[in-house]
Amino acid sequence: MDRLNVYLGLGSNMGNRADNIADGISLLSVQPDISFMECSSIYETEPWGYANQPYFLNCAIRIRTSQNPIELLALVKSVETMVGREPSFRYGPRSLDIDILFYGDQVISCETPDLHIPHPRILERSFVLIPLLEIAPTLVHPSSGIEIQDIPYSDTSQTAIKKWGIPIH
Repeated sequence: MDRLNVYLGLGSNMGNRADNIADGISLLSVQPDISFMECSSIYETEPWGYANQPYFLNCAIRIRTSQNPIELLALVKSVETMVGREPSFRYGPRSLDIDILFYGDQVISCETPDLHIPHPRILERSFVLIPLLEIAPTLVHPSSGIEIQDIPYSDTSQTAIKKWGIPIH
């Protein structure tokens, strides 16, 4: 299988948030069938979905991989666990969360495992769109046909977002 561009969203709001994200990127990067390509700046954001928790650090990365989407999902869940993620409630605090945002230009929806690409809530989340805009402004959302730079992210979630740090390499 050819290597495809895949975009992942990473977030952390427990422990050393920046180290958790860096550790996640490192663990992904050492996989033989994954090439780390680039990372957005790091952004600090209010929690989304459940407000009574610490602020998140978020970023978007681009990798190239030959893994199929289900293999990649298993890998990112394993990386989350290696960085200390424990089961919690939906939208609750976590040491590391990794979402598959885009897998090439594919649209994928399956219930077992729970995998929906593009990520179904991208268009609602400025904490995903703003980092993604840095590294993939002309990426076309395969379901909507809209380039990332043309999505009106200011009208998405009302959570505060501010640039926190430089990209992780």
